[in-house]
Amino acid sequence: MKYKHAATELIRARRSCRSYDETQPEPQIRSRLIELAQEITAENSDKMRFVIIDKQPEPGKPPEKLGTYGMIKGATLYIVGIGHKENCDPLRFGYAFEELVLAATDLGLGTCWLGGTFRRDDFKKMIDLKEEERIFIVSPVGHPRETPRMLDHAFRGLIGADKRKPWQELFFQGDGSTPLSEADAGGYSIPLDMVRLAPSASNKQPWRIVHKDDAFHFFLARTKGYGVPGYDIQKNDIGIAMCHFELSAKEAGLTGHWESQKNALEFNDSEYIVSWITIG
Repeated sequence: MKYKHAATELIRARRSCRSYDETQPEPQIRSRLIELAQEITAENSDKMRFVIIDKQPEPGKPPEKLGTYGMIKGATLYIVGIGHKENCDPLRFGYAFEELVLAATDLGLGTCWLGGTFRRDDFKKMIDLKEEERIFIVSPVGHPRETPRMLDHAFRGLIGADKRKPWQELFFQGDGSTPLSEADAGGYSIPLDMVRLAPSASNKQPWRIVHKDDAFHFFLARTKGYGVPGYDIQKNDIGIAMCHFELSAKEAGLTGHWESQKNALEFNDSEYIVSWITIG
């Protein structure tokens, strides 16, 4: 995925938007968003796809009702992420959906990840969903309202949406007992900070990364009792983190690849997910 702006700039600029103004995205922007959704779908397996739906009413027809439990106001366009019910990789899904979210940011549009606070049946009515498919994630997309609602402020405050865990709670080195400083991270300090800024379900920030030798090992620190029925939403969060890490690493000229290691080190009670192996 190529963006007009730097990936790090988009990551820093993007924040969850729950209120949208009445000025709808221009036709050319809508068309471009649809093209990007098709592009990202084509880049992935047949186990997932991404579509843009528009509830903008036709003349003489009432608008489609897309329930978001009052969380979203004013949006008519939505990104809908669809995957195979039994065989959809949440890591790849989260990565791909975030690529599309950043593409919307690149077009000057606001977005908001929704994993549980939407009525799937409402969205299913607007999509030709196959028997083996399920809607996992949706996001409104549009021009942000200049003055957010009081509800928006209340919700952001409730989940601490603007707060991010400090470096020493997220990134470690060696056997995982010592925090990794920005200085010790070297050129990877920016990719790691882009992980730190990543969105996550209820802002749980479940990623933990251990740097050892030539690898950055990604772990999932699960929140006990937290989740979304039928989907591993916290693995999805790790996919978002992987997206931020790889995009910003490539932007900085850092080369590497993802690898699942059978004998990866253990880290606290966290679940090993994947490793980024540096090259050069």
